[in-house]
Amino acid sequence: MAPRPSWELGSVRNAARLLKEFSVLDRELGVAELARRLDLGTSTVHRLLATLADERLLERGPGGTYRLGLAVHELGASVAPHVGLHEAAMPAMAGLRHATGETVQLAVLDGMDSVYVERLESPHTVRIFARVGTRLPATTTSTGKVLLAALAPEELDARLAAWTPERPTPHSIADPATLRRRLREIAERGWADNREESRLGVVSVGALIRDGAGEPVAAVSVAVPVARAAAATMRRYTALVTDTADVISRRLALT
Repeated sequence: MAPRPSWELGSVRNAARLLKEFSVLDRELGVAELARRLDLGTSTVHRLLATLADERLLERGPGGTYRLGLAVHELGASVAPHVGLHEAAMPAMAGLRHATGETVQLAVLDGMDSVYVERLESPHTVRIFARVGTRLPATTTSTGKVLLAALAPEELDARLAAWTPERPTPHSIADPATLRRRLREIAERGWADNREESRLGVVSVGALIRDGAGEPVAAVSVAVPVARAAAATMRRYTALVTDTADVISRRLALT
């Protein structure tokens, strides 16, 4: 029998899923909690934890819980572009949140997904809850659409050829011709909006961030509940978001 390709290895996938459960809010997790979240047996989780701890990807705390180990931090330190992006983006994102009072997000493009790598929550009682690492279909988000619009034509063609449209809401784009037309408009103006396309009751506006070589690397956005998204407000936020993207781009050029 031919060996299974690596991407079909369930144990590797489960190990990756387990590691991704750790976050700033969940620095330490126990066996029972991880088993519940991953829908795996406790014996399976025990074996995964022991293996990952042996590889220094996890370490066991005094109370029997686990936390990320030194090897993870060493790997993270080697991702220089994302470290530079974080350092360049966070001060400007903090300024944008202060100016708008809304949730500010930083995302990168992975295939046809928009992946949120930084997030600053709104101080309002009514806010938009998510967490760093969240993936959404790029075609449904302002960050994803502005990043798709910046792709070279041949790269966009390749990604759309394998695209399976997702419609989280009735407002989501599912037609390739409509998507291409919208992306051309976004490329011309340099920013994108999301009109309840990823989640009902939420709109956003996002703008493109480029590195020192002029290559698109990320996008920054402001997400707003529709109750606070008057037309004049969103016009102001659009200007603030595009200015913030420009600031981050200039800071990246200096790193």
